[in-house]
Amino acid sequence: MAENKTVPTKASVDDFIASVENARRRADALVLLDLYKEITGLPPVMWGPSIIGFGEYSYAYESGREGIMPAAGFSPRKANMTFYVSDAFKGADKLYASLGKHKKSVACLYINKLDDVDLKVLREIITADFKKRLTPK
Repeated sequence: MAENKTVPTKASVDDFIASVENARRRADALVLLDLYKEITGLPPVMWGPSIIGFGEYSYAYESGREGIMPAAGFSPRKANMTFYVSDAFKGADKLYASLGKHKKSVACLYINKLDDVDLKVLREIITADFKKRLTPK
């Protein structure tokens, strides 16, 4: 079975954010860095080359694939800001409906810039998802 390529690294989070070409995305990443530190109480760690993660959780699929992933995380990608969050927590539908301009997939939330969303609602989504991941099943 293939190993997970998304693993914690020793790369500098500050250097990574400083290397983000888009000035708005770089500024938004700095705001999010502080937000995630406040929510999680954990230091940021680079996961792979482009994910800023906080904490970790273990997963195991019925297929037998297992590994670790950040318990909370985001990435300031070229196309958009990507948040690694689900909608598997209580009240998710209502929060996403009131978030503002965004796109959603099963495990990711995509926004263009923080000005497009309600930061208070985004904080609630990140917090709820983080707590859900750390709750034993």
